[in-house]
Amino acid sequence: MLVIENLNYTSHATIFFQRFSVIFTDILFIYAAHECCRCVNGKRAAKDILEKPTFILAVLLLWNFGLLIVDHIHFQYNGFLFGLMLLSVARLCQRRYLEGALLFAVLLHFKHIYVYVAPAYGIYLLRSYCFTANHADGSLKWRSFSFLHLTLLGLIVCLVSALSLGPFIVLGQLPQVMSRLFPFKRGLCHAYWAPNFWALYNAVDKALTVLGLKCNFLDHTKIPKASMTGGLVQEFQHTVLPSVTPLATLICTFISILPSVFCLWFKPQGPRGFLQCLVLCALSSFMFGWHVHEKAILLAILPLRRERPLLTWLETIYLIQLVPLEVFCEFVFPLTPWKWHYPFVPLLLTSVYCALGVTYAWLKLYISVLTERMSVRQKAE
Repeated sequence: MLVIENLNYTSHATIFFQRFSVIFTDILFIYAAHECCRCVNGKRAAKDILEKPTFILAVLLLWNFGLLIVDHIHFQYNGFLFGLMLLSVARLCQRRYLEGALLFAVLLHFKHIYVYVAPAYGIYLLRSYCFTANHADGSLKWRSFSFLHLTLLGLIVCLVSALSLGPFIVLGQLPQVMSRLFPFKRGLCHAYWAPNFWALYNAVDKALTVLGLKCNFLDHTKIPKASMTGGLVQEFQHTVLPSVTPLATLICTFISILPSVFCLWFKPQGPRGFLQCLVLCALSSFMFGWHVHEKAILLAILPLRRERPLLTWLETIYLIQLVPLEVFCEFVFPLTPWKWHYPFVPLLLTSVYCALGVTYAWLKLYISVLTERMSVRQKAE
């Protein structure tokens, strides 16, 4: 399998290895889902199994359709990685802080995309483990700081980093590793435009470009054809709006996660507050990150839970409208003459419509977190 002669290489042995290795490593995800179910507050009595929080959680995790697609069709081993993340979350909820920190450190070295949620882990461990006590009003007791606990966390991070990156440092290959982990030359957006803020930004730029050409404000000879919508992974420049740099996306991401981190520090709510911060860090990074892949939305979806009904009537209508949108993009549009003049329309419509929904969810979650009050019990903890 490792001796690849051409780009179209395939064999039954390779396919069997990929499929069965994905299925086997999903055992960790199943175990992590079980541990998360143990952490769910099950005080609410429910006669029907369909109303039990643990059953609902298990179904939403184990039968997640997005995870099924990217793992068992795309062979990405996300179940194994999300299993590590959920298991680390469960351990932190069980106050097994060192074990949770170790699992997350290992996870981060398996796949660097989890750096998105590292601020939530860092602040929560510092607030709940390195500082061992709070005042009655929930404020921090600064004298409760434990240098021993901080040292233990530091040793875990250093040990995992040494085992992971040590061989590359010895061989002088660390710069090569860094260049592959952060490939800034791939461009602002993935070929299929993850439904985030930059999809909306691109759509506005595209609309202004079309309008400018119609009104003769722009010279069509100076505009690259399908620069953003050609389906290629590459760098591109915006036509009307200012082009976005990696530094700009980093600043936007940093600013967008700050409120959630501040809430976790100044308004701690135990494991619940940690989960809220984790989801907001993941979702904020998805919204404003550089070259975000569509599947990165799973990083925010899988840890999210809520006590209220899953969808409001407005949200239900929004999701239902995805059906006619896909019918138009996949079956109607290819039969129209627009296909030759505006081939980017299906990509633009799908990404923008989904981006509106993700933006709505991000704003609604942020509002709920910022306006939520701490209970007396949470303050005491």
